[in-house]
Amino acid sequence: MLMTAVPYFERPLFFFDQSRFRRALAEQPHITVFKDAISAANLQFNRRFVEGEDIRTLVYERALFIDCILHYAWHKFDWPDSISLEAVGGYGRGELHPASDIDLLILHRPEVLAECEEKIGQFFTFLWDIKLEIGSSVRTVKQCIEIARNDITVATNIMESRTLVGDESLRHELLQQSAPNNIWSAEDFFRAKWDEQIARHKKYNDTEYNLEPNIKNAPGGLRDIQTISWVAKRYFQVRTLKQLEGKGFFTEEEFSLLYSGEEYLWRVRYGLHMVAKRAEERLMFDYQRELAKLFGYVDEEGSLAVEQFMHKYYRTVLSLRELNDVLLQFLSEAILQKGKCKSVVSVNERFQLRDNYIEATHTYVFEENPSALLEMFVLMAQNPKIVGVRASTIRLVRESRHLIDDEFRNNPKNTQLFIKLLQYPGGLVEQLKRMLRYGILGLYLPEFGQVTGQMQHDLFHIYTVDAHTLKVVQNMCNFLLPSAKEEFPISAHIMTRLPRLDLLYIAGLYHDIGKGRGGDHSTLGAVDAEIFCKRHGISARETRLVSWLVEKHLLMSSVSQKQDLSDPEVIRNFALIVGDQMHLDYLFALTVADINGTNKELWNTWRASLMRQLYMETKRALRRGLENAIDKHDLIEETQQAAIRKLGNSRLSESQIWEFWRDMGEDYFLRESVADIAWHTEAIAGHLHDEPLILIKKTTNRELAGATQIFIRTKNQKNVFVAAASALDHLNLSIQDAKIYSSNSGYTIDTFFVLNQDGKPLGSNPTLLKNIHQSLLEELRLADNYSEVISRRTPRRMKYFAMPTRTSLSHDTVRNCSVLEVISPDRPGLLACIGRIFMQFGIHLINAKIATLGERVEDIFFIVDNQGNPLIDTAVAENLQREIREQLDKRADLH
Repeated sequence: MLMTAVPYFERPLFFFDQSRFRRALAEQPHITVFKDAISAANLQFNRRFVEGEDIRTLVYERALFIDCILHYAWHKFDWPDSISLEAVGGYGRGELHPASDIDLLILHRPEVLAECEEKIGQFFTFLWDIKLEIGSSVRTVKQCIEIARNDITVATNIMESRTLVGDESLRHELLQQSAPNNIWSAEDFFRAKWDEQIARHKKYNDTEYNLEPNIKNAPGGLRDIQTISWVAKRYFQVRTLKQLEGKGFFTEEEFSLLYSGEEYLWRVRYGLHMVAKRAEERLMFDYQRELAKLFGYVDEEGSLAVEQFMHKYYRTVLSLRELNDVLLQFLSEAILQKGKCKSVVSVNERFQLRDNYIEATHTYVFEENPSALLEMFVLMAQNPKIVGVRASTIRLVRESRHLIDDEFRNNPKNTQLFIKLLQYPGGLVEQLKRMLRYGILGLYLPEFGQVTGQMQHDLFHIYTVDAHTLKVVQNMCNFLLPSAKEEFPISAHIMTRLPRLDLLYIAGLYHDIGKGRGGDHSTLGAVDAEIFCKRHGISARETRLVSWLVEKHLLMSSVSQKQDLSDPEVIRNFALIVGDQMHLDYLFALTVADINGTNKELWNTWRASLMRQLYMETKRALRRGLENAIDKHDLIEETQQAAIRKLGNSRLSESQIWEFWRDMGEDYFLRESVADIAWHTEAIAGHLHDEPLILIKKTTNRELAGATQIFIRTKNQKNVFVAAASALDHLNLSIQDAKIYSSNSGYTIDTFFVLNQDGKPLGSNPTLLKNIHQSLLEELRLADNYSEVISRRTPRRMKYFAMPTRTSLSHDTVRNCSVLEVISPDRPGLLACIGRIFMQFGIHLINAKIATLGERVEDIFFIVDNQGNPLIDTAVAENLQREIREQLDKRADLH
């Protein structure tokens, strides 16, 4: 390339010395010179970003720099007159983030393609060689139009094209032929883009609040801003949104919000591309922490830096989602309803329906009657045919929401309206979402405003507090649907007999509202719920119920997953706290809705069975009367007699049955079902060799439905638990519960309840069951000399939650053992690791309660020392716990 023959790039680049670049091209290999220039520019842009330079300057200057690079790359070749290089997409708008694609279109006349084809290939090859991430196409104007007629994306790209170098008349011709009067009228374009947005939002669960949000495509993201921009520019026939000022499309406040929101998301996206070193659009956990640090956030008491950063992000996208609603509705009215006869139906003197969209009857509705700010949502909940709110009215709501103050909140008319809203479950959550999006809910309930956009940085919750709360209330409403009778039979039945459903919804709204303030969120929320109830005229008795539900909302889940439900004392103690059937019903519905609203994956057949068992056993205890507790010995005798009857056809004599049973302790008959006792007894009687007895089946116990039950009986063998846990872990099976017994004659009996790694039943695949059986046998043969714990990779998402393992040790005077609780992020091989530590310390495991909550475990182990005594030596107890904490946290670091 002769640089003297190549024109300078005309637009000024103050940070790039073209003369020096041109001299280097004359003296050095071109690929090296281009790559060095790009690398130096990237370093310079990144430094300026870290130093806090204006993001728009950086994004525009990066695009300008690439314009210059492409200018010189283009001029390496001799081109005819009838060809041009066009920037399209985001690059066409003059915007470029660090790792964004550089979308290029070579536009040409049909007659020049033959002489240019080889050069075009060489041009693109050169761009790839200098490491530019390009998207490319080569077309005539006619070809572009033909594709654009059926492809809205191509039509959109054409709108935003700009000529980098070459024959500009080609683009002018392209824009003329692709104008709305030729293809994609403003109406068709709007419909297509709105449908595109609906589908895109659906892909991201129609929420701004995903745990690892996509900053480009999720609701409230950059694509929402671009959608507004594309439709508005198509309709008003302008090149930039700035040109829309004065056309009545934006208010000054709206334009400012859109502009600042875009700047914030650009800054986040720029930083994300920079730390990821690729075109990453998802704010994944490993980047959230890096960006929080990059943007200057620091950990504070009760609030991690990453939570502060994500709180700002979520509030920004919520505001942009609200603005998107307003502006798209405005465009819908301007484009789709323009010139059409509108159906106007009066609702009352404050509101009317225009084509099934609610609107204020005049500009001063909210100013003259502030209560209408709540009334509007009640009217929409009452009438499901109302499609939405007209843009002009949304604007009035946003301009009038400052009227919601303490006087407004305490006005009986307004409190009655809010309670009335809670009485329409069919439309309740949709209206609460609208109230949240339009800024009403957080003002009417300031305590709810505090948790809006508040992230819970763990893997137990997958939504922010406010999004989770609305999902919980939605789940409650869904229990009323016919489909709930199959998936949630008890909850569906309960909902038909609760005296007041709105009390349940209030408990749902307040159950997590105390989060983020420090202290016990259940206790704080109970106080807030009580204040709400008193303000809303709810009776003292019902207020106590709601406050109790909020305070105890974690109780039922905890008892069902962490305590032994076969122990009559556990049921009695829980029943004493609940007190009566009504409290039990409300608490059950709240708990099921909460678990499903926390993380849908938490609700599997196993967890449902535990909840059902606790509910049914407590219901029976309440019917019997708490003063008539079941005698443990009576229950054991009743179970034994039922099992003997069940074994009546087994050819086993009663003396043979008792020969096995005398060897077992009381716990066995308290915890095992009649069917399983009979199953075990018959199998043991027929097992005539020394090899471990292993039985596998899908549990027949209705209360424990869904899991696969694995029964292991071995004699005089050590480390059975750790060996079995390792084998099951190696098979990618998740242990949901474990029952462990030791007989007087040296037998160890372990029962494991397992699901697959997705929390689903294993089914009846004979090959899989045989593989499980064989793997357990092989592992048990090594158990006496067992020293190696199988490891697998920890899932990516689990690495970025810095929750250290916690342990506690207490004494169980009834069982005369120590009780060890371990709370830790779940990871492969965890139970095997703990079992190995028990082995090292000479600890005997006599029972275990396994609880996996999402990707966190809360396991309880009942343990004794070599002599069968509790761990009374404080030094040993502390060393044991420290070793568990260090080993588990070390395993997390290793993966």
